[in-house]
Amino acid sequence: MGAEALKLELLDWLLHVDNNDMLYYLKEIKDQSTSQTDWWDELTDEQKGGIERGIKDIESGRVVSHEDIKNSNR
Repeated sequence: MGAEALKLELLDWLLHVDNNDMLYYLKEIKDQSTSQTDWWDELTDEQKGGIERGIKDIESGRVVSHEDIKNSNR
């Protein structure tokens, strides 16, 4: 399916959406995709700090694999 056909299919679908929550969700996606704002700038200082601590843990080798976590619960 080409891009134009896909757009037409989505437009037809969108015209028939009756769920307001879905419409507001789609608007959020649209707004985010056209925004010039970096998502990082919208995080709180606490959120940024948590991400930075996580990056430092990874860089220092303080990580546990997904497999190790799965096996520890058995």
